[in-house]
Amino acid sequence: MEWAYGAVVIMVDIAALDEFLKSVERAAYLTARMSLPTSEDAMDAVQDSMLKLTQQYAHRPNSEWAPLFYRILRNTVIDAQRRQTTKKRLFPLAADHMGEDEDQRLDAPSPEPGLDRLIDSEQMRHRLEAAIVALPDRQREAFLLRTLDCLNVAQTAQAMGCTTGSVKTHYFRAIQALRKKLSEHEP
Repeated sequence: MEWAYGAVVIMVDIAALDEFLKSVERAAYLTARMSLPTSEDAMDAVQDSMLKLTQQYAHRPNSEWAPLFYRILRNTVIDAQRRQTTKKRLFPLAADHMGEDEDQRLDAPSPEPGLDRLIDSEQMRHRLEAAIVALPDRQREAFLLRTLDCLNVAQTAQAMGCTTGSVKTHYFRAIQALRKKLSEHEP
């Protein structure tokens, strides 16, 4: 696909962009879901981020898409959180019903009883999700970008808008907090 900016024609590899978006879709959803109260909000944030990347940055080199996309997603999630805070402040009676989500994974029932191995791993997954959600925002963001989205330190720093040293600090603190929280459940 070609885009024209004045006298400059920019070529965009639509197939590569499509493949990139498919490759980050699930991880981006999980990242957004850990920060937003409903799955619908998370899906909206991911879709908005994908659209912004496609409209504004598709002409950039493929190697820049991941940090750009996660930076856009981060900003979209922060905007959604701000809107929800404002709604809660303006409409306090409706705040009791905000964030209710019928398919919340953290409250989902366990799988069939009797499958001890599956139940243990499912319970562990729920404990891990709850521990990740409980992390401070920047620690959660660094942890998810580094582990779930497999970004390197430099890409994570670019996505978070901070230095590589800050990424290392947030990531280290997140790992320490998760280890502590999850070791509390060990027999």
